[in-house]
Amino acid sequence: MIREFKITTISCCALLLPMLSATQELKPDRRFTEWDSDKDGKLTREELPERNRKFFARVDTDRDGFISLKEHLTFVRGLPRNRTQTRQPRVLQGVKIERNIAYAGTDNPRQTLDLALPEKRATDRPLAVIAYIHGGGWRQGSKEGGLNRLGAYLDTGRYAGVSIGYRLSGEKKWPAQLHDCKAAIRWLKANAKKYGLDPKRIAVYGTSAGGHLVAMLGVTGTNKDLEGDLGPYKDYSGSVAAVLDYFGPTQFLLMNSKPGKMDHDAPRSPESLLIGGPIQENKEKTLHASPMSYISEKACPFLIIHGTKDVLVPVHQSEILDKALDKIEVESIFIRVEGGGHGVRGTPLDQLGLAFLEKHFWDKEVKLADKTIQNSDLKVQRREKNSK
Repeated sequence: MIREFKITTISCCALLLPMLSATQELKPDRRFTEWDSDKDGKLTREELPERNRKFFARVDTDRDGFISLKEHLTFVRGLPRNRTQTRQPRVLQGVKIERNIAYAGTDNPRQTLDLALPEKRATDRPLAVIAYIHGGGWRQGSKEGGLNRLGAYLDTGRYAGVSIGYRLSGEKKWPAQLHDCKAAIRWLKANAKKYGLDPKRIAVYGTSAGGHLVAMLGVTGTNKDLEGDLGPYKDYSGSVAAVLDYFGPTQFLLMNSKPGKMDHDAPRSPESLLIGGPIQENKEKTLHASPMSYISEKACPFLIIHGTKDVLVPVHQSEILDKALDKIEVESIFIRVEGGGHGVRGTPLDQLGLAFLEKHFWDKEVKLADKTIQNSDLKVQRREKNSK
């Protein structure tokens, strides 16, 4: 079945650019050049702004895992010229949302969070919390749209959903990003009674750079040196009770040890920009920003998900984290997505995330173990959902 695809003026699609003439066909344009962070003439899903990545497969017509300049311009030339409508964001059903809550006592829009509460609660107990932290290489992306990733949890009526913003590396270097996230967790705990939340049942869910930040939260809960000094709720801890880490970096100094598309040691790599210098020339700072530096028995339970064909964050980054946690007998469930690239997601993964939290937050008898899921199965699930 062929489905109609409509594009509007302020579309989430990353590739809405002015129409180009035939004589300009292979000349790079401003946005393609800006997004091509490693300047190799190709765009990966991760290089696109996060809100635009869902269009990646439509533009990558040869299915090689990259968007070439030709594919980009071909797509742009095929867009309708009448773009007078505004694309409306997806509306979550059955929830009440408060947006742009300042969690650090500042007027910085990056230091805000969005909070979603189910209108009909399915429990008499305080709600458990799942907080999403966005990716984007610590230099782009935003909390906008983060709540939409939490639909499966909100639908149960037993979770509050949160999307956390944080300062990007262009504004502030490490560890500002972690300090922001911990301040947001402290805000949730301090305001738990007001919203009917359980401060002892807060899980964090992050993708890519967000996966790195949630991993850091999961292994530094008792580290006062990394707590930061933001906001009015310093008597609370930024610790969390569970982590859902989707393809996050864990040891920056080993990023180049496995094949991939990006030179992570380069001065302009996302990791180098995060710490303020080339990572191999600033090893002490780099280790300070790596979750693997803080592994201990005090870490909280982890669910780790990673695609085996990830060319931006090698799957090895999750393998070493899982192995280290297993060694000290901290629960770590590692889900390997065979054939999956950077950005794996789908209903089966949401179901695993729910099962993981059912076990730890709701005392359910759930058996979980490391397993491999085929990426093709995730795609089948997405097609079935779209056809309904």
